[in-house]
Amino acid sequence: MDIRFDKVEVRFEGRTVIHPLTVTLTERRIGIIGLNGSGKTTFARMINGLVKPSAGRVTVNGFDTVSAENDARQQSGFIFQNPQNQIILPILREDIALGLKSRKLPKANVAAAVNAVLDRFEIGHLADRRAHELSGGELQLAALASVLVTEPKILVMDEPTNQLDLRNRNLVERTIQTLPEDVIVISHDLDLITGFDRVLMFREGRIEADGAPGEVIGRYRALNGAEA
Repeated sequence: MDIRFDKVEVRFEGRTVIHPLTVTLTERRIGIIGLNGSGKTTFARMINGLVKPSAGRVTVNGFDTVSAENDARQQSGFIFQNPQNQIILPILREDIALGLKSRKLPKANVAAAVNAVLDRFEIGHLADRRAHELSGGELQLAALASVLVTEPKILVMDEPTNQLDLRNRNLVERTIQTLPEDVIVISHDLDLITGFDRVLMFREGRIEADGAPGEVIGRYRALNGAEA
């Protein structure tokens, strides 16, 4: 992973959401923390072009997210906070195939790739189920399969354990630990990212702390007390 933010700023309707920042991300597991409205999700969404910088430049593995948008977007996949919202088609197998069909691959290749990713996450038994029939943990695995079938090198996850019970939360944590892809996780679940390589803490649109998980999480708790 080689993600570079060079003097990047984001403004919405005259309000600065991300103040000018320069940072490079290269570690395999990176956590992003901060209170609601701190800018962490906006920052993460710039990685695959869901948000464009108002100033400065973002590159992902050498591809500019504006001038080489399609190439940059193929480098990373994004899992939204509510995975049910990104499962578009009613049947899981059809939804997983959707991203490959847009690349106009032969039907046999699409079918093989879908079966492979279903096997990878051990959810073949869910292939013909509808999204509303899945549990929270199953939905997260379904969303992972739908994104990773296109083989991005980087996976960005927004609150992957949000509103999950303990069993499904632990399932998602184990899955993240075993993914071969580089992973960036936005999370209020601080225990989820304690074993990561690096953590960034956002505060009021700026990176307030950046370093080892223990140090950054400790500072976050000290600053926010019960709110953390």
